Amino acid sequence: MTSKNLYVLGGIAAAGTAILLVLGAGALGIIGDGGRADMMYLAPIGIVVLGALMVRFRSRGMAFAAGTAAVATIVVGLIAIAAGLHDDLDGARDILMISALYAAMFAVSGWLFWRSGSLTR
Repeated sequence: MTSKNLYVLGGIAAAGTAILLVLGAGALGIIGDGGRADMMYLAPIGIVVLGALMVRFRSRGMAFAAGTAAVATIVVGLIAIAAGLHDDLDGARDILMISALYAAMFAVSGWLFWRSGSLTR
């Protein structure tokens, strides 16, 4: 696979993750039945967008932005659990597992960006 193809796949993965995260948090609700607490999940999307602008869409920088978004997604889930925004133990587990799913998707995007940068050197 070429560097350009990997970069495009990384972009598709990042954009797809952002879209699914907005839909999941907005329509379905990750924290409880949804609402204001789910707005915290916009922070990882903001990190990717601001990171992309700061690194001028270079592949290695995009990898770090996507990786930071992955970590931020987990942190949002942990904050929600620590703040007691879940109903019971199952609710806490659901928040953590869904956050881990979205974090993994951002991490795959970051890995694709990283691979695209390593092929150009």
